[in-house]
Amino acid sequence: MSGYNRTLAELVIRRAHVLDPSTGLDGVADVRLREGRVAEIGEGLRGTRELDADGLHLFPGFVDLHAHWRTPGREDEESVESGSGAAAAGGFTGVVMMPNTYPVVDKPAIVGGLVARIEKESRVRAYVAAALHAGLRGERLTEMRLLKEAGAFCVSDDGLGTPSAGVLRNGMLYARSAGLPVILHCEDHTLATGVVHDGAYAALAGIPGSPASAEDAATATAVVLAAETGARVHITHVSTALSAALVGFFKGRSQVTADTTPHYLTLTDGLVAGLDGMYRVNPPLRPEQDRDGVTEALRDGVLDFVATDHAPHASEEKELPFEEAAPGFLGHETAFPALYTELVLDGRISLPRLVEAMSCSPGRWVGQGGALSVGGMADLALVDLSEEWMVSRETLLSRSSNSPYLGRGLTGRVVGTIVGAELVHDRIGAKFGVRA
Repeated sequence: MSGYNRTLAELVIRRAHVLDPSTGLDGVADVRLREGRVAEIGEGLRGTRELDADGLHLFPGFVDLHAHWRTPGREDEESVESGSGAAAAGGFTGVVMMPNTYPVVDKPAIVGGLVARIEKESRVRAYVAAALHAGLRGERLTEMRLLKEAGAFCVSDDGLGTPSAGVLRNGMLYARSAGLPVILHCEDHTLATGVVHDGAYAALAGIPGSPASAEDAATATAVVLAAETGARVHITHVSTALSAALVGFFKGRSQVTADTTPHYLTLTDGLVAGLDGMYRVNPPLRPEQDRDGVTEALRDGVLDFVATDHAPHASEEKELPFEEAAPGFLGHETAFPALYTELVLDGRISLPRLVEAMSCSPGRWVGQGGALSVGGMADLALVDLSEEWMVSRETLLSRSSNSPYLGRGLTGRVVGTIVGAELVHDRIGAKFGVRA
């Protein structure tokens, strides 16, 4: 039974520092949860079941618009159960699952089967992104209306992108008529012929590089077509400063939103110098100037939110020569701690802006969660901002271990995640006080 289909009895979370930029909450308060929703926010609240959260922060649950749970087909790397467990451990209460699985999620029967598995196995709210085109081959569009009827939340070309601008334009028109948002992986494969960023470190390491223009050219095409078609388009994993600027230019001219990921905000292409396949990712890690430009775009709201691109891989797929290693990183469990450590504590982004980018804005995009308000869903993340911890295989709940932060010390950690008023992740061994 899925975590978000169960509802516990009333629970009062006491003395937490409640922070929600979307509602203006920022201070110590008590929060009463009842029947899966936030029933009351105030002071001196008491109940038959109480959770003492003194010293902890309470945020709206994080929402991740980009994750790979490898289901169906590669459950050895991740499953709905383990992926949702990792998401919950990272404070995520909602996740959008990408379609580049085995088989590709491009038929109503596959969508329906995945929805059924989510209902049985997921600890968090999970949404199915179906493929924009059959087999993600960039040729024939999928039957989007039938996919929606089967339970698809949106369509995406993630993993490969869409080589033909004509196919992409028609896909946007069809998605708009079907009432489905589109999530796009922007990459021009006639330019993206390498495996790292085409720069100094690629040259020094002797690894073929792909220029930033591979992403920028595809982003330009996507935002122009979005403006023309009126489709609701989301550009995912923006890694270059120019792509972020292109998104900013088309704000107000189209229904375009965009995200970036923790690794593009905290890591750079200097990591490829060691030829460790762990650091292969697509798009590739960029130079400092791109990292800083993308960070500024997120800070200023040009980029709407953070997504993780959680991409589990078996160890043997990463422990290969760099050019053969599978691209991608784990993301769920380290997203908030990495960004809090590298950006908030460093003064580059405020804590309220980070919560807005991880909770409020993506919650509005999916239409569920992302706010801590009376009457709203009780999807919440309880965080200890003072905890210092080391990322290791033993600290991760994912079935895979390909985290770029392995061996790094981080500050801030999710200690509890609540979905529909149920505690689906609990690191503090919560003992509920019972009022006499």
